[in-house]
Amino acid sequence: MHDPLSEGGTARPITMHGTPVLHTRCAEVTAFDDELVTLVRDMYASMYAANGVGLAANQVGVGLRVFIVDCPDADEERVVAHVVNPELELPEVRTLDDDAEGCLSVPGPSSDVARPDHALVRGVDVYGEPVVIEGTGLLARCLQHETDHLNGMVYVDRISNKERKRVLAEAFPST
Repeated sequence: MHDPLSEGGTARPITMHGTPVLHTRCAEVTAFDDELVTLVRDMYASMYAANGVGLAANQVGVGLRVFIVDCPDADEERVVAHVVNPELELPEVRTLDDDAEGCLSVPGPSSDVARPDHALVRGVDVYGEPVVIEGTGLLARCLQHETDHLNGMVYVDRISNKERKRVLAEAFPST
C-alpha cells in the first residue's frame, strides 16, 4: 500500500512530550479540504526527516484526528498510508507482543510495551473515502501507538512510573 500524499510536503518541527496538544484528545476532522491534504503531506515530510515509522497530527502541533504510517507488517509488507478519524479495533482474544517502542516526541530511548500483535483501524482518507488498515507485527504496534497519540496518550503513559522516569530523563536530560 503506497500513499501518493507521501511526497512533496514540508517538514514541520516535532512536538515534544509535555506539550499540551500531545496530552489532549484530538478533535474529529470535519473539513476535508486542501489544508488537510497539506497537513498529511507535511506530516510525511516531518516523519521522514525524523526517521520515524508513524506520526500523529498532534506530533506536529495540530490537534486533529489524523495519523500516517510507513512501516512493515509481520510479513515485511510495507504499508504507507494515512487515516483520518481512525477507530481502532483490537481482537477479543489477544496475543501480546512485548517489544521495544519509541516515539519521535520522546527522542532517543525506548522501552518495552506489551500490545496486541494484531490491530485494525477504520477511518477515511483526506477525501472522505473509507480506509481500512489491518496490521500485524510492527504495523499493529504503529496503529495502536498513533491512535493512542490522538487520544492524548504517549507510550510512556503505558509503562511503569520508574521506567517512565528513566525514559524521560534520558530523552530530556536538562529537565
